[in-house]
Amino acid sequence: MGKLDLKSLLKNKTSLVGGIVGLALGATVAAGAMTGIANLDNLTGGYDGARLIKTQDLTPVKPPAGAPMSFADIIDRVSPAVVSIETKGKVKVPQGMPMIPGFNFPGQAQPGQEAPEQEVRGAGSGFFISGDGYIVTNNHVIAEADEIMVKLTNDQKLKATVIGRDPNTDLAVLKVEGKNFPFVNFELETKPRVGDWVIAVGNPFGFSGTATAGIVSAYGRDIGEQYVDYLQIDAPINRGNSGGPTFDLYGRVIGVNTAIITPSGASAGVGFAIPAEIAHTITQKLIKGGKIERGYIGVSVRPITDEVAESLGITDLEGAYISDVTKGGPSDKAGVQPGDIVRSVNGEKIKSNTELTRRVGAVRVGDKVTLDVVRSGKPVKLTVTAALRPTDEELNKGLPGGADQSSPDAPANAPGALGLSLKPVSPETRKSYGIEEGVTGLVITSVAPDSDAAKKGIKPGMVIVRADNQPVTTAADLTRVIEILKKAGRPSVLLLINSEGINVPVPLSLK
Repeated sequence: MGKLDLKSLLKNKTSLVGGIVGLALGATVAAGAMTGIANLDNLTGGYDGARLIKTQDLTPVKPPAGAPMSFADIIDRVSPAVVSIETKGKVKVPQGMPMIPGFNFPGQAQPGQEAPEQEVRGAGSGFFISGDGYIVTNNHVIAEADEIMVKLTNDQKLKATVIGRDPNTDLAVLKVEGKNFPFVNFELETKPRVGDWVIAVGNPFGFSGTATAGIVSAYGRDIGEQYVDYLQIDAPINRGNSGGPTFDLYGRVIGVNTAIITPSGASAGVGFAIPAEIAHTITQKLIKGGKIERGYIGVSVRPITDEVAESLGITDLEGAYISDVTKGGPSDKAGVQPGDIVRSVNGEKIKSNTELTRRVGAVRVGDKVTLDVVRSGKPVKLTVTAALRPTDEELNKGLPGGADQSSPDAPANAPGALGLSLKPVSPETRKSYGIEEGVTGLVITSVAPDSDAAKKGIKPGMVIVRADNQPVTTAADLTRVIEILKKAGRPSVLLLINSEGINVPVPLSLK
């Protein structure tokens, strides 16, 4: 699996691909291990004064107000609306691809051969939201599927078609032919409190109709997705639960199960669901045939971490750090610059970079978006006209860069505290290091192995675009910034470093 980190764990969506692999149950049974004791029923005392109590003699404790003695009535009522989803699709197996449990890849591409296609199967969950056959699930459950089958609780199987998908919220709507299907509703008026009971029903590990119970653990969880503040629950959800519903005690859907954090691939009691209000809004638009359009201002944003704040000499961690501005985009035209810190949108404060993304995504195309930013310690107010957000494919391809504004190709050394050797970006260095058009600054040619830069993953070929939010195109520019920071007693400098076309803020120690 490689390095285990939060990001990779969060990408472990809960659909089941392939069969049940490596799933084993074990138990230890001790029989006749207690010898020399004539009558267990009369045993008292024992280890640390413990007494043996026969459990059949215990009187059940009455649950506190609001806790059900059983979830059976609720599950009987809502489970017929929950379906299992089985998918088939084909993927190409490139040369040297490692074998993955659950995938049947008998042959991989050999050198000079075209990658063969292999069939893969997947499974997930979903639920009816109308009597005429509309089903909600996760986009990642059906994203690569050529064939989708839905299995009802009576074991009837129906072929499903995709009505619409929204990858950015990981939601999809399917449709099966028929009528009078049992269905459930999203809860849009009230929501359970943290600590209230919830029930998850789905198809974990291929076991359809599985119900689990737990509580609401938290609201507003940011797990790295742009457009969703997740509901966290501790009701066990596993691979194959993806797309299934989370119910409250009234049988109303309060979330769509989507992801888990797990060190093992199985439930660790930390699951995430898309809140009902988001799921309802998106799915209704998809059912009506509408496109999911979001506002776009053309910036890349990063969180303001403790290290970033320290390097900038600020204490307020709320807001979003602008790491890049798309040339020719709405923000570029409005005067937004890399290094700006956005504190509020349309007069309302924002706490994080993901909140900025969601706020902008919620505006309509053509709307005016007012940004209150801090630039080099001074407040600046900017007005951006929102455009239509491009597709993920278009964003991944990137937009055309500007003209080359490089300096003469003369070697330079950064101040010793950084441990970097540098050259200005020029046509020659651009070609040698594969630097994208439009990226200007100082290309890193070597990194001292014992430096803070090396410890933070800085490598030759990366480009320093800004230092302390100021453009740098020569070593003299960088030296001047660092001397000012040292005189001011700052412990670090924030460098905006471009790596493979992406700007990343990296604080480096000046000690």
